[in-house]
Amino acid sequence: MEFKEYLAGKLDEAMRAAFGQSIEGLAGFLETPPNPEMGDFAFPCFKLSKTLRMGPPAIASRLSQAIAPDDVLDRVECVGGYLNFFLHKSGYAQSVVDRVLEKGEAYGASQEGQGRVICIDYSSINIAKRFHIGHLSTTMIGNALYRIYEHLGYKCVGINHLGDWGTQFGKMIAAYLKWGDRDEVVGRGVNALVDLYVRFHKEAEANPALEDEGRLWFKKIEDGDPQAVEIFNWFKEITLKDAERVYDMLGVKFDSYAGESFYNDKMAPVIDELKEKGLLEESQGAYVVDLEEEKMPPCLILKKDGATLYATRDIAAAFYRKKTYDFYKTLYVVAYQQNLHFKQWFKVVEKMGYPWAKDLEHVAFGMVSYEGKALSTRDGYVVYLDELLERAVVKAREIIEEKSPNLENKDAVARQVGIGAVVFFDLFNNRIKDIDFRWERALNFDGETGPYVQYTHARCCSVLRKAAGLDAQPDYAALDDPAAQEVVRTLERFPDVVKEACQRNEPSLVTRFSVELASNFNRFYYDNRILQEDNAAGSAARVNLTRAAALCLRIALRLIGVEAPEKM
Repeated sequence: MEFKEYLAGKLDEAMRAAFGQSIEGLAGFLETPPNPEMGDFAFPCFKLSKTLRMGPPAIASRLSQAIAPDDVLDRVECVGGYLNFFLHKSGYAQSVVDRVLEKGEAYGASQEGQGRVICIDYSSINIAKRFHIGHLSTTMIGNALYRIYEHLGYKCVGINHLGDWGTQFGKMIAAYLKWGDRDEVVGRGVNALVDLYVRFHKEAEANPALEDEGRLWFKKIEDGDPQAVEIFNWFKEITLKDAERVYDMLGVKFDSYAGESFYNDKMAPVIDELKEKGLLEESQGAYVVDLEEEKMPPCLILKKDGATLYATRDIAAAFYRKKTYDFYKTLYVVAYQQNLHFKQWFKVVEKMGYPWAKDLEHVAFGMVSYEGKALSTRDGYVVYLDELLERAVVKAREIIEEKSPNLENKDAVARQVGIGAVVFFDLFNNRIKDIDFRWERALNFDGETGPYVQYTHARCCSVLRKAAGLDAQPDYAALDDPAAQEVVRTLERFPDVVKEACQRNEPSLVTRFSVELASNFNRFYYDNRILQEDNAAGSAARVNLTRAAALCLRIALRLIGVEAPEKM
């Protein structure tokens, strides 16, 4: 049963009986009270006060008199301007648990996105540079949004908009041809490329003419010079091979790796259209779109030397994606420092007369520091992501060895727990908040962490293994106690949590939900003896609740890109 829809029906009948009118969307007004003693659901009558020209307490009183209890609804109570609904506990528990088990892995899913395409631009690593912890948030937020939207029926297109254009690639080629060794680059991969890039800048301090050489080689890439293009593409292959190893560790995938260079031949039509529509203005030799009316600085489209910029390529990419995918929305998972950049070029697309400009969304997030220290490539303080993940796996293996020395498949579980801890830590807080990664918090088996939720899932699986031979008709009266009811209430909310996470592009809602469900299940686990020899029917009900909790935890973890071990 969809309880909100059921209660909305009861409210609608009461509205017509008490006030002679109906109001649409009553189900959307219903809330889950913070305390179960205040009811299973609450209806705030404040929202009807203006329409009915009556105080909220008076509205609640009249509605309560028009609502009769039945085999689902136990009672209704008025508290101030709220109408609090109490459901029959055993019926409520049975309905929720049955629905979770019936839906299985599709619990919380819907078809609201059917026929709609969501493009998600995330990770966007730079060619010839190693994957570092600064890329963690964009990668994991984007991956989680892909999974959440997909769970709700949308067709997702994951795009890795590679940073593969600019003078730095000419410098890389110049450095490679001067000091590079092919065998060394093949053997050391991206590390060798990074070393060449660093050497180029050191040498250029003493010999500025090297900068001209770098610009010359980039011009050769632009002009399609065979040697330049061959080396450039080779550098891309090396970088992507290294990145794929990290993506595999994280369980992340993409449908497109079309980066900045892909749009090199797609910008001219955009520039021509801006000129035709009178939007492009000359400013000190460069060309801009004036945004003074929008109280923003002008959006720079062409430099003095005719070179394009990020905004030019982003606009060209948006047109390509609209034409190719006909997206319902395109999400750009990029740090909040780029807020102005996205506002500017979104506004340019709008000024060009395209209504789908409103479907472009910047999903901003905070910065990542490590153990209290800000990351800085220039200062040499960089934490590479593959090294962080491997270290997390080693630390998880040490904890498992200490806590569960007889566990099977320790290495596989350590990988699930270690990598899961890093991902979970990154996705726990509201995405706009800055993150300070700390080991003692991320890998803690108690509290609001990935290992805690994973351990709870494993605990559920352990109970289910012990209950394998149980064959009895469940008696859901066994779930009338407060701890069991809190688990039921939490399970019932999951579809709404997934929906809200999608609407707000906020994976942390799912992450925090998993902690809440784990905490509530553990309270139930300690307050109840799940398997009782003298009460098979009651045991069957508690086992079904455990099965539903395990399933919901597994789905929640999957949506944020974390695995759920069955043994820990």
